[in-house]
Formats: sequence, C-alpha cells, structure tokens
Amino acid sequence: MDSLYMRSVMFLLTLSSFYSWGAGESDSYKIGAGDTISIVVYAEEDLSKEVLINSSGQLDYPYIGPIMAKGKTTSQLQMQITKSLRGDYLVDPKVMVNVVEYRKVYINGEVKQPGGYEFQPGLTVDKAIALAGGFTDRAAKDKINVSSNTAQLSSRSVSLSSNVQPGDIIVIEQSFF
Repeated sequence: MDSLYMRSVMFLLTLSSFYSWGAGESDSYKIGAGDTISIVVYAEEDLSKEVLINSSGQLDYPYIGPIMAKGKTTSQLQMQITKSLRGDYLVDPKVMVNVVEYRKVYINGEVKQPGGYEFQPGLTVDKAIALAGGFTDRAAKDKINVSSNTAQLSSRSVSLSSNVQPGDIIVIEQSFF
C-alpha cells in the first residue's frame, strides 16, 4: 500500500508541476517574431515541439496549420491550440506553452560592445549596458533612449532603472565633453 500511495503522490506532484509550468512567467508578455516557444502536449510526443516565431508572427503547427502567435500571451496561445486540438484529434488535450528564448535587445551608441543580447526577464537599462561591457568614456549617461517595436516604432528617453522589453533598441548618446 505504501508503494501505491507514493506512486500516486508522485503522479499528482508531476501533474501539478505540469499545470503550473510557465506560471512564473508574466502573463502580460506578448509573443513576437524572433521568440522561440515550447509547445508541450501531454502524452503526445509528435505534437510537442520548440518553434521559432517567424517574421510574420506565425508558427506552423501539425494538424492545425498556421497560427498567429504575435501579440498573444502564452496563455492565449495555449487556449487556442487546446481548442483547435480538442474534438476530432484529441478528447481532452493538456497543452502548455512557454517562452524558451526571447527575442534580443539591441544596445547601440556609447557602450564598449554594441550589439544584440539575449533578453532576460527583469532586464533594466543599466543591466543591459552591463551586458554590453559598460559605458565608454564618451557616454552621456543621462541621454539614453529606448525604441520599442510596438504597433509603431516609438522612442523615449529613459533612466538607468527603466525596464527593457524584448526587441527594444537602447541608444546611448555621446557627451560633448
């Protein structure tokens, strides 16, 4: 009886971790072109895969076809895939969607190593500058602009403690003296 109890507890723990997988990720994050996502369908290995979201914001998924992922949260995409698989193919699909790799953040201007860097949740401007090797001697530390690729490209002046989103372009201006 002890062995059966332990197996039941282990099964329930595994199942609960499966349902909470990705729950720590902010549900406000919108998937975009360049993100890599993981789609896991419990007990359906042929439907579980990692996918790079293409430049049009779509992914091609077995038995469903093209799905627009851009602008959706992982929860919204999870519900859409679950709904599409339910019925003819699966009776009660258990689908989990998680961002595996975010699109890059780009840092230009007066930093030691300008370029694209992996986004990490909680990334701020000062942390991004640290990833790029820090300021150069000519950097204007109070003239930092961030361009966000939202519906329209917008640029705003920010402080070092401002949050950065995937796909943002950070530009550090040059000081005059």
